[in-house]
Amino acid sequence: MIVVGREVVAEFSRRHADVRSQLEAWLAEAEEAQWKTPSEVKRRYPKASVLAGNRVVFDFKGNKYRMVVKVSYQVQVAMVERLGTHAEYSKWEL
Repeated sequence: MIVVGREVVAEFSRRHADVRSQLEAWLAEAEEAQWKTPSEVKRRYPKASVLAGNRVVFDFKGNKYRMVVKVSYQVQVAMVERLGTHAEYSKWEL
């Protein structure tokens, strides 16, 4: 997958060092992935939530942080839309 929004992840990692290694691991894995369906994402990340509009919510650090990613399975692009704390996530309109 081509990951769009790496700068969002990098900036968030600078502010929240406790999740940096998990985010870097996700980025590395997502770039190697060739997800073709939401079920393939769920097989690898069982706690991820699949939303309408090809969006996936990934949890980090025991659900302390959440990242919303829009996935285009056909063209193999994962776009990081938002990344925040669980409290911030609960206020987002998805």
